[in-house]
Amino acid sequence: MDQPELQSLAEKVDRLIARCEKLERENTAMRQAQDDWNRERAQLVQKNDLARNKIEAMIGRLRALEQR
Repeated sequence: MDQPELQSLAEKVDRLIARCEKLERENTAMRQAQDDWNRERAQLVQKNDLARNKIEAMIGRLRALEQR
């Protein structure tokens, strides 16, 4: 291999390394975003369950009042 070929290969390797580093950063950011979405989803499911329980309790009290 002559010098220009080696230089070209070195530049390609450098670009490949830079791309891998960029992809690793993006992957880390995407994993963090996914974790954030999962936490938010869990909170919303919990709030939904709480609201459902409160509504069911209100319906039960209303039915009890109707039967008096």
